[in-house]
Amino acid sequence: METIKNSELGMQKSIEALKKNFSGIRTGRANPALLDNLHVDYYGSAVPLKQVASVSVPEPRLLQITAYDKTAVIGIEKAIQASDLGLTPKTEGSVIRLVLPELSEQRRKDLTKIIKKEAEEAKVVIRNIRRDGMEELKAKKTDKSITEDEQKLWDKKIQELTDKYCAEADHLAAVKEKEILSI
Repeated sequence: METIKNSELGMQKSIEALKKNFSGIRTGRANPALLDNLHVDYYGSAVPLKQVASVSVPEPRLLQITAYDKTAVIGIEKAIQASDLGLTPKTEGSVIRLVLPELSEQRRKDLTKIIKKEAEEAKVVIRNIRRDGMEELKAKKTDKSITEDEQKLWDKKIQELTDKYCAEADHLAAVKEKEILSI
């Protein structure tokens, strides 16, 4: 049924968004995904970092950004400093190095709070999708395009999807928390 497909698609998108948000949360290890959401001012327009530079991991706690164009280096530095990553860029020509310091105990706790908040927001989105789907089914029952039994069956299916995707959000949060808290 169309309503179920749309609901599941929306729930999948919220999980994908959660994964993307989690990839931007800094752990103790260098990961190019940390810079995925970074936009650089390049000739007056904000462009993703990937379009103006390449990011590599030469050492476990070092990110190396190589700008394709030397004029982009200043914009990349400013974008890194303006972000909430808490990293200080060291520039040598068209290469920018970011050393990832050890996470303090307080920073780890702060990050776990952020993770829990992100997961809860994803679950709220999933529940809103459930509500919209159930309201759509109720409207179809009201205009007699489905029976009451069919509505209850589809409501149950939407609830199962909601439970599945909420559990997945909790699982992703638990994995990310474990990754951050492991020293």
